[in-house]
Amino acid sequence: MSGITRIISASFIIALAACGGGTGPYGGGNNQNPPPPPANTVNATASLAFSPASLTISSGEAVTFAFGSVAHNVFFDARDAATPTDIPGNNSNKSVQRTFNTAGTYNYHCTIHPTMTGTVTVR
Repeated sequence: MSGITRIISASFIIALAACGGGTGPYGGGNNQNPPPPPANTVNATASLAFSPASLTISSGEAVTFAFGSVAHNVFFDARDAATPTDIPGNNSNKSVQRTFNTAGTYNYHCTIHPTMTGTVTVR
């Protein structure tokens, strides 16, 4: 292969590599930032806490309970018709929503880690 052919071949390979997708605003790479969590999210953390510990929302809004790598659950302290359904089990690496339709204060806890408590206040 002559020197000019090698230069042309190398230039062609470099040009293809530079044009190949991947990252940036127009590429399809995997380095893009994940979407932000939904509004009104309570994180059940690996440090055994609900964050935020208290959240205030408007009537009819949903709260997303985001469970990380450590298993947690959510059980509401008071049971009445307005209280959302508990989130039983050993939940990890998933999110579950509950809608709060009635004004009031809803205290909850994790039965796996009894020191984990939180409050949703609905206006």
